[in-house]
Amino acid sequence: MSLLNPQLDAFMLVAQCKTIHGAAKQLHITQTGITQRIRSLETRLKTALFTRTRRGMLLTPEGEALLRYCQSARQLADETLANIAGAGSASTTHVSICGPSSIMHARVIPGCVNIIKKYPHLQMQFEVVDTEDRDKWLRSGASQLAILQKENISLEMDYKYLRPEKYILVCTAKWQQRKRLEILQQEHIVDFNITDQMTFNYLKYFDLFEHARIERHFVNRPESMALMLAEGCGYGVLTKEFAQPYLDNKKLILLNGGKIYENKMALTWYKRPQLINYFSDIVDAIK
Repeated sequence: MSLLNPQLDAFMLVAQCKTIHGAAKQLHITQTGITQRIRSLETRLKTALFTRTRRGMLLTPEGEALLRYCQSARQLADETLANIAGAGSASTTHVSICGPSSIMHARVIPGCVNIIKKYPHLQMQFEVVDTEDRDKWLRSGASQLAILQKENISLEMDYKYLRPEKYILVCTAKWQQRKRLEILQQEHIVDFNITDQMTFNYLKYFDLFEHARIERHFVNRPESMALMLAEGCGYGVLTKEFAQPYLDNKKLILLNGGKIYENKMALTWYKRPQLINYFSDIVDAIK
């Protein structure tokens, strides 16, 4: 049961399916019927909600804002209906969280286990996104919560700072006898992708950047980064949590005496008139 009007239901399905045909099939009405609902909604709001591209119907910035409103309203409606009719009749509610692999594996998923058990009607989706454009997931409505860098938080977002990620500089244990500056001057850096600045930030923070060779190898999986580092393809930074097993089994060693660079991250969501119980519990559970 949906408390949204038919126009908003049609809008949400087009945003989800990215085609008029897909939305019409979901609602069991004609494509003309879907088109009329979208046009009527755009007329009421005096703005375009979609752009038509080869990739399908994509949301405009105004459409993204409306989608976030609809998702928030639907989640509030689901909880209200559950309270009225009893928890046993609650419809399935979806919540998506995106964040970097290190925090997702170590904190987000473990923190949400009890939330999943507490709310049987809640369906959670965890998106591991190791690029710095996770704010796009929030803006598009693809995720309702995202872990962002401070500089990516906009004024219309609420946020909660998490425990900082602790990065350490590591290299293969095969280089145990080599001097630090020799490694920095002669070896490549191993990073996630070309936009990844974490190793550079670490080196600059500890006044090592001027000694470093800045050529880099890239691999967009943390496990693969650890493998390349362990095999001696270069040096780089990993979070202390992620690197610890590789340090324990002596595949990696510390390259800068274990000195830590703290990366401040925040759990972020768009402002809401009120936080639904399960949403508030999720926010509280992620540290």
